[in-house]
Amino acid sequence: MGGWSAPPAPASFGAWSERGRTGVSATFASMRYMNYRYWFVASLIASTGVWLQRVAQDWYVLTVLTDHDASQVGLVTALQFLPIILFSAWAGVIADRIPGRRLLQCTQLGVGLVSLIIGIVVLTGTGELWHQYILAFISGTISAVDTPARQAFVGELVPHEKMANAVALNATAFHTARLIGPASAGFFIDWWGIGPVFLIDAVMFMAPVIALALMRGDQLYPRTLVPRAPGQLRESIVYVHSRTDIRIILALIFVVSALGMNFQMTSALMATTVFGKAAGSFGILSTFMAVGSILGSTGAARRAPRLRIILLGAAFYGTAEILLALSPSYWWFALLSIPTGFGMLTMNTSASALVQTRTDPDKRGRVMALYSLVFLGATPIGSPLIGWVGTTFGARWSILVGGIASLGIALICGAWAMIHWKGRVVRRPSFPWVGIEADSSVDAPRRSVDTL
Repeated sequence: MGGWSAPPAPASFGAWSERGRTGVSATFASMRYMNYRYWFVASLIASTGVWLQRVAQDWYVLTVLTDHDASQVGLVTALQFLPIILFSAWAGVIADRIPGRRLLQCTQLGVGLVSLIIGIVVLTGTGELWHQYILAFISGTISAVDTPARQAFVGELVPHEKMANAVALNATAFHTARLIGPASAGFFIDWWGIGPVFLIDAVMFMAPVIALALMRGDQLYPRTLVPRAPGQLRESIVYVHSRTDIRIILALIFVVSALGMNFQMTSALMATTVFGKAAGSFGILSTFMAVGSILGSTGAARRAPRLRIILLGAAFYGTAEILLALSPSYWWFALLSIPTGFGMLTMNTSASALVQTRTDPDKRGRVMALYSLVFLGATPIGSPLIGWVGTTFGARWSILVGGIASLGIALICGAWAMIHWKGRVVRRPSFPWVGIEADSSVDAPRRSVDTL
């Protein structure tokens, strides 16, 4: 991937595609590359380990270090996410400077070491609450570095035209782990206790380290690393500002993440206050959501990422949330969580893939760090508002506001894109029989007209 041409016109979303490749072969196209197979399996194991660690740490704080003090669990969780908000932008600079294999081996070793330390203090009975504060912050700091490095490294595992597929399969691995991890944590804690779970977790984080060591260097697609220089963070911000295609995606993701992606809180409110279920019943809802998420990510793996897919995914997600708010019973709510998860992951996976494939390789780490900052940072910004709405007007309204906001921003961004890029509906001789074309010369003169 030596020489890199200028980024495509903003309206040329989805210019590349695998014409004629459908079904299973298109869904798992990246699996043909040995290095990616190593990474996929390792990511599945490590992501399962992440969920094991989160559940076990929450249970340890809740039942051992405190007398079921949920506020302390919330504080530990906040300390895990705070570094992501504080350091993600700078972590992107690091990801563009250091080779991906080396950096990811360090981050995975670091997360494994945190699990090992927690396991030791649990088994020795020397653990205290302030230990968990520190370890949670350290773990979050490592994750802040790991996330943009992981996203940038995908481009080194497969050719550029397969990157979107690889991103979607990574999302599938993560959400599969989301199904396996929490349930496994519960069984392991019952069988062996909390301490051994952390030791198992530490071993699981060795999977990426081993996979990275086994990869064939001659089958990688290395990107150009950026030498150390002042102003690199500012350079990435200027770059994003100049790319209207990336800006519209960030605006969409910010609103949806802030107001529409508080499912853990809103589902708990619905389960307990509306349907009268026990406090732990919302865990079932998360499982239904995860099923829809897997369907959405695998569906995204079969398609080239395009703006219209992102917008339709956001609109579908918003509509599903509105229906969730109107659910007449708990099980209707659970079933509707499946299409909600589908819409969410269709939007998220396509947006992440589009940004990654349309960003210059030497800036990918920094741009994806900004993307992660918007994606992850927006939720804690919107959570207090959604929580206030739920407390003041009822749980249904907390979901309804998120659904209306998600549907509304999708319609606004869609209308803006059609006007800005002079979009027009055209007839086609085959399915889907209609398409949208746009004049890419609005942002980049002398570029061809292509589909949104």
